[in-house]
Amino acid sequence: MKRFVFGFLFLFLICQNANAVVLSKINVSGNQRMDAESIRILSEVKVGDNIGSEKANDIAKKLQASGYFSSVNVHLQGNVLVIKVTESPVVNMVTVEGNDKIDTEDLKKEIKTKERVSYDISVIGGDVQRMLTLYMRKGFFGTKINPKKIDLDNNRVNVVFEISEGHPTYISDIDFENNKKFSDRTLRGEILSREHAWWRFMTQFDVYDEDRIQYDQQMLHQFYMRNGFLDFRVTDAKGEFTPDREYYSVKFTVDEGNQYKIGDVKIENPFPDVPESELYDVLKISKKDIYNIDNVEASINALRSAVAEHGYAFINVEPIPNKHDDTRIVDINFKIQKTNRIYINSINLLGNVRTFDNVIEHHLPMREGDPFSLQTIETGRQNLMHTRYFKDVQMVPTRLADANMMNLDVKVEEQPTGELSGGFGWSSINGFMVDAGITESNFMGRGQIVQLRGSIAQYQRQALFSFTEPFLFNRELSGGFDISYTQYKYSKLGGYGYDRDSFSISGRLGWRLTDHWTQTVRLSATFDQNYDLQLGGWQKANLYALGTNLRYYNLDTNFQQNTHTGVVGNFGVSYTGFGGTNTFMRYSADITGMVKFLDDRWQLRSSWNLGYLQSLQSDNYIPRVYRYFLGGESLRGFEVAGVGSRNWYFQTYSLGGLWKANGSTQLNFPVFIPDEYQVKGFIFADYGILGKPPKREYEYQNRANIIDEDWRTSVGFGIYWNTPMGPMNFSWGWPMKLNKYDQEERFLLSFETQF
Repeated sequence: MKRFVFGFLFLFLICQNANAVVLSKINVSGNQRMDAESIRILSEVKVGDNIGSEKANDIAKKLQASGYFSSVNVHLQGNVLVIKVTESPVVNMVTVEGNDKIDTEDLKKEIKTKERVSYDISVIGGDVQRMLTLYMRKGFFGTKINPKKIDLDNNRVNVVFEISEGHPTYISDIDFENNKKFSDRTLRGEILSREHAWWRFMTQFDVYDEDRIQYDQQMLHQFYMRNGFLDFRVTDAKGEFTPDREYYSVKFTVDEGNQYKIGDVKIENPFPDVPESELYDVLKISKKDIYNIDNVEASINALRSAVAEHGYAFINVEPIPNKHDDTRIVDINFKIQKTNRIYINSINLLGNVRTFDNVIEHHLPMREGDPFSLQTIETGRQNLMHTRYFKDVQMVPTRLADANMMNLDVKVEEQPTGELSGGFGWSSINGFMVDAGITESNFMGRGQIVQLRGSIAQYQRQALFSFTEPFLFNRELSGGFDISYTQYKYSKLGGYGYDRDSFSISGRLGWRLTDHWTQTVRLSATFDQNYDLQLGGWQKANLYALGTNLRYYNLDTNFQQNTHTGVVGNFGVSYTGFGGTNTFMRYSADITGMVKFLDDRWQLRSSWNLGYLQSLQSDNYIPRVYRYFLGGESLRGFEVAGVGSRNWYFQTYSLGGLWKANGSTQLNFPVFIPDEYQVKGFIFADYGILGKPPKREYEYQNRANIIDEDWRTSVGFGIYWNTPMGPMNFSWGWPMKLNKYDQEERFLLSFETQF
């Protein structure tokens, strides 16, 4: 039997090689770009090889698989191997058309077909599938992609992927399974994905996106970790088509685990000169609190800052938890890494193209050679942001090879510091009004402030020029001057009976008392011509005043007016006299407080403005033009000077008051429009009272004037829109308490822009 099998195999091999020949030549034809020798090398056969028909077929398959040829024919002619090829076209250009929802660059990352390589239909098919997958992750499940080959000369082709994106697939509902501690509604508020609603057309968060679902799982994990659930996990997250295949239904399956509270909190402090009591005081967690990962992270940062204040920079704080499953308590030990005290080697200013170095240096509280202090560095950053010269300021410390030294890079991103502002509106007194101004707060990069402003109305003209040097004589002194001109033609209205031409010039000097307190001294001269129907002619007045103002400023560095937090206050007193035509004292106090809440998207503002005039003349008289008035921006819903004591005959004629008290409470809040459009809504309540005029105004021409010391209130709402051209304010106010002679102004519009 063995002899039979062996004989059969021997006979088979003889038959297989019966047609085999020894190659004497290899002919290559059909090639255009690739030379014949390269094709011979790819075939892995050479002259002198023993080859049959089976070997020829293998060579054809090998050449076909190389991707260089669209067709290959290999056969024997005697002892000559003939290889005939048709080369695949070369891709000249790859383009994408019809895409709108996904950027072309993102799509091309999925395309393996490249320019200057051979066209391969199998690779094209993979390209289409990968792009479709990308569209499905973005919620566009009806997308169609048609690849087109456009033939060119010289065996070249262009590849065009024609895309029909179709409509997005929205999320109809988002449900949660196994959640017991928190409701579905609460958890929906913690993730980014949203159920479809018509008002979400600008966000696309209600379009199904697999990548967003992955991110939602992380957000759920962070939410539960903030609420003490250390063992929380998402066991499943999936989206499925609804039966009508029009929407996606999303379900998260969770395992909440147990809720833990804080047990013992310890700090391993390797620095004898850093008081432990100081470290424990900055912790954001305490015993019996529900574990909150955010508070743990905040405690780590607070410990780093507290230790850094003593000159120990670049320290690492490791929170070591010890979880007790039986009692649901977690002890935390904050281990502080030991390091050396660090000093500043050099301070490098980067990114300032326009702003002079010395201007930046004036605002930095640290100098080279000072001990490193995170608080000092943060103060310097805030000082620079408060200048409003820069869009962003980064303080980047870099440790040197010398373990005790570091460099500090102050990286600034400059922004336009010129401001073009304007406003317009309608007034029952002044008719159509236009206001415009130009301010440069970093003049020629020297930190100087130059302002020019003017307004014009039917019966009013105003102009102002101002200059400020923030570092006078290269010291911590600010100096400047103001020149202004004001003209009123209210006599043409009859009721007001009042004209004024006023020219004023003043100089001022200011200095910093602390990080938050500054003081300014001002000397001014004012030359007035006043015409008052009640007084029966023109009255000239020369006023020379000396005053001082104490300013408190403690705001964060967010300069969008609806998102500030902090307090600003101004307290002033001035003496008018020095031989002028009038002698009196003026006292004033203005204070505004702001607080943010609900993810810093809401803001509550409250302000009070107080003023008091004291005559130092024997008749205790102060001319009307120097008294207080309320209305307009000081009391929305009322005209400028629209409230208070009135002339008995011309009841539109406001007498003004010797004192005032007015305030406002305003709530700024987000609207349904996405945050990136920077639109805020607000509601407000304004209130104020105007004191009596001088006693001689109580009676005039044997007729009693209207003496009014009543409170006024108004409420309203508005919209703040930070447009690409600058912020705009629209407000509507309604007086809640008014007298029949009060002047109302319901609508107010203002805008400003930067250049």
